[in-house]
Amino acid sequence: MAKIFCVANQKGGVGKTTTAVNLAAGLAKVGQRVLLVDLDPQGNATMGSGIDKRALELNVYDVLLESASIAEARSRSDKLGACAYDVLGANRELAGAEVELVELERREKRLKQAIAAVDDQYDFVLIDCPPSLSMLTLNGLCSAHGVIVPMQCEYFALEGLTDLVNTIKQVHANLNRELQLIGLLRVMFDPRITLQQQVSEQLKAHFGDKVFNTVIPRNVRLAEAPSYGLPGVVFDPSSKGAQAFVAFAQEMVDRIQAMPAK
Repeated sequence: MAKIFCVANQKGGVGKTTTAVNLAAGLAKVGQRVLLVDLDPQGNATMGSGIDKRALELNVYDVLLESASIAEARSRSDKLGACAYDVLGANRELAGAEVELVELERREKRLKQAIAAVDDQYDFVLIDCPPSLSMLTLNGLCSAHGVIVPMQCEYFALEGLTDLVNTIKQVHANLNRELQLIGLLRVMFDPRITLQQQVSEQLKAHFGDKVFNTVIPRNVRLAEAPSYGLPGVVFDPSSKGAQAFVAFAQEMVDRIQAMPAK
């Protein structure tokens, strides 16, 4: 059975898509079978995986409206070699799903049901959520076993984190009893900045082992990679950012194996 994780943060510009794409590539590199679900109408995770969102015949929009299955709509990121994974892509059509889903039955559980049909084909399913608590994000949270929160070590990030933790608690209580906070990933980290070190220490003091050991450094190669349609892990495997994401992927595998079976 696949472990299903949302990469989510209600604050924009914190590296959610960079995290989702590079974690997917890193997990594939360490031998895991991975499906990346792009739930953001911008389709950045799709493009960043080397798949042209404009050329998709079927995408996550069709899956949510139940006119296609994941098996029919997924694409393979063949350009990534040993780091290849499956992608359920997105494009601007997905923005329309937000409105259409409101009228439909089981509107927040549609992605969960779709993933259940391919659950046995993957070790990990990663869901890249948009930066808002929308019907799309709710579908992701209702599908997932846990949430991975990428965050910058800055003051405003701490405020946003409180809102996200409350959202996770509400979804856990009302819609998905399996949902939990898996961990906080410190991204775009610059150890030379005193404030970042202070916020990092605050996170560890408050959340303890919910803070991943791996820290993703601020790295220009990770920022350049999407313009080539590649994860940083593939674009420049020797860069500090790429090596950090491969280490994070291994930490995820180790953490999941150490979790008690339900």
